[in-house]
Amino acid sequence: FLFIDSCEIIEIGKQGIGYRKFMPDEYFFKGHFPNMPIVPGVILVEALAQTAGIVVSNNFSEESEKSVLFMSISNAKFRKPVGPNDEIMFEVKIINQLKSIYKFYGEAKKKSEKVCEAFFSAMILEKK
Repeated sequence: FLFIDSCEIIEIGKQGIGYRKFMPDEYFFKGHFPNMPIVPGVILVEALAQTAGIVVSNNFSEESEKSVLFMSISNAKFRKPVGPNDEIMFEVKIINQLKSIYKFYGEAKKKSEKVCEAFFSAMILEKK
């Protein structure tokens, strides 16, 4: 599942912005919630993580195959609901890197209004 339509790299390996328009026929709207469709918070956090993965992967050579493993999420906050036809920007910045572990901060915004934010980390490994 891919929750990013496009991504703009601000600084390779460090900062970027992902974009997604959530369409009314998305599978999760049917059950979350009937008669009041809202994008689940876990999908917003996943989209932040996918944006971070794109930003970091642009730092690696094309010759090596990498896997990204989600490690942690902390201080996630969901401030406003996201619904059908909402266009969301997923802004991510690296906080630090220690060997193959990367820590990020991300914000999801609808227009200029923050709808979600979180700190999260991931490990980048060589595919076997």
